[in-house]
Amino acid sequence: MKDVKYHLYFSYQEQSQLLKALVNLKNELLAQGKYADPVDELIIKVTKAHRKKLKVI
Repeated sequence: MKDVKYHLYFSYQEQSQLLKALVNLKNELLAQGKYADPVDELIIKVTKAHRKKLKVI
């Protein structure tokens, strides 16, 4: 069976809020002594994501 891929499109403000939330989550996990590597991977993916201009009608 083929894996389904999803594409998310964020505005600059949404991307910024997402990054802040991920960094806060990472800090909370580290403070609790838990594993935070998956959150690091998500932060890298969000920061390296290409931008695409979309028109909303």
